[in-house]
Amino acid sequence: MLQLVPPDTLLTFAMAGILLNLTPGADVMFATASGMAGGPRAGMAAGAGVGLGGLWHVGLAALGVAALLAANPAAMTGLRWFGAGYLLYLAHAAWTGGPAAPGHGIARLSRAFWRGFLTNALNPKVALFVLAFLPQFTDPARGPVWQQILILGALFTATGMVITAGYGALAGLAGQALSARMGVMNKLAAGVFALLALRMMQE
Repeated sequence: MLQLVPPDTLLTFAMAGILLNLTPGADVMFATASGMAGGPRAGMAAGAGVGLGGLWHVGLAALGVAALLAANPAAMTGLRWFGAGYLLYLAHAAWTGGPAAPGHGIARLSRAFWRGFLTNALNPKVALFVLAFLPQFTDPARGPVWQQILILGALFTATGMVITAGYGALAGLAGQALSARMGVMNKLAAGVFALLALRMMQE
């Protein structure tokens, strides 16, 4: 691995990736909304799902599929609108849903995880970001670029998953503290999902 990506390049990339992941974006907003609606464990599960969605985009970039999609505006537009529709569905589900059930049932955590994955996997902006960001740290002279993209993508995904899950957990803790008195966490989560959908449609 060190031959493909030297330690100094790996360290620079890791620092840049961590700073980017710490900056609240669509992934953080989604995990935060999931945590508010379902509690800290649901927020963490959503963050893990978002990370898996990021790894999906890394795999597509390594295979060259993302570049093909980026070259086809119609396909990118269709994917963007499909993802926005899914977020609107989540907004409706959160708005009409009742309070989160106590505990941390496997079914509820699994639902949050796969929702996080689908939300990120259906976001073409993530595919474009991967295509623009990761290749800057590759060098064909060191070996196959696709292998370098996989290594860098795995590192970026791992750090992003931890950070996003942390945001989700903190939002879940805050939601638990407020929901007993206010009972508006689902409505706030629905609003965040709807804003994400509008943001995706406008890009």
